[in-house]
Amino acid sequence: MFKVHLVCVGKLKERYWREAVAEYSKRLTRFCDLDIRELPERASLSEEAPDILRAAKGHIVALAVEGKGCPSEALAKKVAAVRDRGEELTLIIGSSCGLAPEVKAASKELLSFSEMTFPHQLMRVILLEQLYRSFMILSNSEYHK
Repeated sequence: MFKVHLVCVGKLKERYWREAVAEYSKRLTRFCDLDIRELPERASLSEEAPDILRAAKGHIVALAVEGKGCPSEALAKKVAAVRDRGEELTLIIGSSCGLAPEVKAASKELLSFSEMTFPHQLMRVILLEQLYRSFMILSNSEYHK
């Protein structure tokens, strides 16, 4: 089964965020083997980088404000391309301060969801929803209209 790693710096403190993540994680079990790694926040981005890079495998995509945006259909094609090559996919969400330059340099792609700023915990839910949406697009489901 297609392996997807979600590497996140920081923990979800509120129950409602954890419940939303659990719901999308459950939905994704039909399409991939999802591994969510929560890493501790450190004093600096450079201290977080080694932990992130150790957890990252295969095709690495980091969320970054300077990253490139794409429509859901394009994201679905990117996910399918990684899956079809037999690679694992790692999606990285840094802390609220961002990601160290070495993490960005190790990434095959920098992805941005918007020029707007969102709460760090919400991004985890949005990313999982978009991953689920990608698989629904790929399976021609009516979920994506």
